[in-house]
Amino acid sequence: MAKLMNRLLLKRFTLLQSFILLCVVMLIAVLVVITMEFAWAENLRLRFGETDWVLPSLVAAVLLTVATGIVTMAVLFYRWKLKRPLELLKRASENISANDLSFRISYDSRDEMGELIAVFENMRSQLEKNVKTLWRSVEERKQLNAIFAHDLRTPLSVLKGNAELLATYLPEKKLSEEKVLDLIHTMNLHILRLESYAEAMNSIQRLEDVPVHHQSMDTISLMALLNDSAEQIARQFGIRFISSMEYDNAVIHVDPHIVMQIFENMVANGVRYAASQVYAHYDIQQGTMKITISDDGPGFSDEALYKAVLPFYRGEVWDASEHRGLGLYVCKVFCEKHEGILQVANGPYGGGSVTASFRTQVDK
Repeated sequence: MAKLMNRLLLKRFTLLQSFILLCVVMLIAVLVVITMEFAWAENLRLRFGETDWVLPSLVAAVLLTVATGIVTMAVLFYRWKLKRPLELLKRASENISANDLSFRISYDSRDEMGELIAVFENMRSQLEKNVKTLWRSVEERKQLNAIFAHDLRTPLSVLKGNAELLATYLPEKKLSEEKVLDLIHTMNLHILRLESYAEAMNSIQRLEDVPVHHQSMDTISLMALLNDSAEQIARQFGIRFISSMEYDNAVIHVDPHIVMQIFENMVANGVRYAASQVYAHYDIQQGTMKITISDDGPGFSDEALYKAVLPFYRGEVWDASEHRGLGLYVCKVFCEKHEGILQVANGPYGGGSVTASFRTQVDK
C-alpha cells in the first residue's frame, strides 16, 4: 500500500494535489481514530461511572491524535515529494561548487520538483557548454599568441641583419646605392609584416580566422624576397641555403604574407635539423605553386612523419627550450586556407623534405 501510494504521489500528482490527497487521507485516518477514542471514552464512563478524569483524557487523546496526524502527514509529504529531489539538487550544487560539470541530474516525476530539476539540468548543460567554449577560446588564443611570437622572429631577424649590414658598410661606402635601396625595400616589407601581425593579434581569435588577401606578384620578385629571408635564417645557424626554380617569370595571384610565413617556417624547420645546407625548390604548374624545402639532416622519424604537423609537437629537437613545435602546424593551416596542402616526407637520399602547395592564378 505504501509503495503504491508513494508511486502515485511521485509520478502522477503535483505538489498541491499530493498535499490535498495526504490531507484527505490523514483527515479520514484521524477521524477514524477520534471516533474510536470517543467509543473508548464512552466505555470508560459506563464502566467507572461519571469521573473527572475521563473527559480530560479524551481531550488529550484527541489533541494527540490530531498532532500525530499533522506530523505524520508532513513527514510523508517530505519523504514522498521533497526528500529525493532536494538531495539531487544539493549534490548537483556541490558538484558545481567543485567545478565539476560532467554529471547528469534527472528526476522521473511530473510535479513541480521534476520541472525544477529539468530546468536545473538545462542550466548545468548550458553552463558546461559555455565553460568548454570559454576554455577552448582561451587555449586557441594562447596558441595563436604563441604562433605570432614564433613568426615574429624571422622579420625581426631580417631587420636586425640588414640594419647591422647598413651600419657596418654604409659609413665606409662599401655598399652601392642600388644595394642600399634594395635593403631598405626589404626592411620596409618586413616592417609592414610586423604591422600586420600587430593588427591581427588584436582582432583574430583563432589561427583559422587569418584572412587571405590575394595580390599580383611576379615570380622573380617573390622568389628573391623568399630567398633573402631564407639566407638570413640559414646564416643564424651557419647553414648554406640553395634554391632553384622550374618556371619562367610570370605573374601569380597569392597572399605574399601567408606565402612568406609558410616558407619561413619551413626553412626554419629545415635549418634546425640540417647538417650543412638547406635546399629550396620552386615549381609553378597547372594553377598550383609548390615550394619544397629539403635538408641534409637525419630526416623525419616514423613518429614525426605522422605528428610533425600537429601543434606543439617538438620531437627530439635540441633547442626544445625555444622551439615550440608550431612551425609546420602554421604551414598546414595556411596551406589549407590557400586551398592547398602540406606534405612531410624523407628525401630519396636522406634528410627531411617538406612541400607546401597552394592554388594560384598564373598570368604569363
